[in-house]
Amino acid sequence: MRAIEILEFFMRVRRPCAMSEIGLALGYPPSSTTVLLKTLVGLGYLNFDRQARVYFPTAKVTSLGDWIPKSLFGDSRVLEAMHDVHAATGETVAIGTTNDVYLQYVKIVQSIHPLRFHVDEGTLRPLTQSALGWLLMSTMSDEKVDSIVRRANIATPNASDRVKLPDMMKRIRQIRGKGYCSAENVPMPGGATICVLLPLTIQNQPVALGLGGIAERIKQNADRYLSVLQQAARSVKANDVSSRPADTSA
Repeated sequence: MRAIEILEFFMRVRRPCAMSEIGLALGYPPSSTTVLLKTLVGLGYLNFDRQARVYFPTAKVTSLGDWIPKSLFGDSRVLEAMHDVHAATGETVAIGTTNDVYLQYVKIVQSIHPLRFHVDEGTLRPLTQSALGWLLMSTMSDEKVDSIVRRANIATPNASDRVKLPDMMKRIRQIRGKGYCSAENVPMPGGATICVLLPLTIQNQPVALGLGGIAERIKQNADRYLSVLQQAARSVKANDVSSRPADTSA
């Protein structure tokens, strides 16, 4: 776990760092930090500049995952569509899919606006706690939604964040009728999200494309933002063997 945390630390800071800075940021004892860094250098994942006494990831770290986008998205233009939305809005744009009872943000382009919310790629959130999660659940049968809500509630430690099944089913039916989802103050107070489904699946799971930001700005641009998202979704072609149209017949 600590080895992965070190690599994630470099993903955030994006510059060479000394052992003391890494250990302090992650709360590791100096002895453990030294051993971990030496191990990662020995495995070829970190470079150590002995003169400056700083560490930095090598290209071997990139090679761990550079094949994943192709595996997930195939020859479809999902990533291009995502960047089209970002170019047109400047908001945080995300691709999300289901991971058990969670929404997982598979890919994110961060907002360029001064006032914004930051979400890291790979973040997990109960499906019941976000607009993207609600949209993904709208592709499922009522029986599966029932199961998801019950298990997500168990995985939600704060009782006030747990949802009632009748309320969720009402919301899901509204989303099915509209074909998209929008929400305010979920998952972050003061924020808003608009999202649409993409015509493909990842690992046989439905995929959503969404944007989010400060609620007031999203409300002012809601119609245009929705149009941009819908156009981006139409531009995506589910034309490779790893992706197929999402089942929205529920």
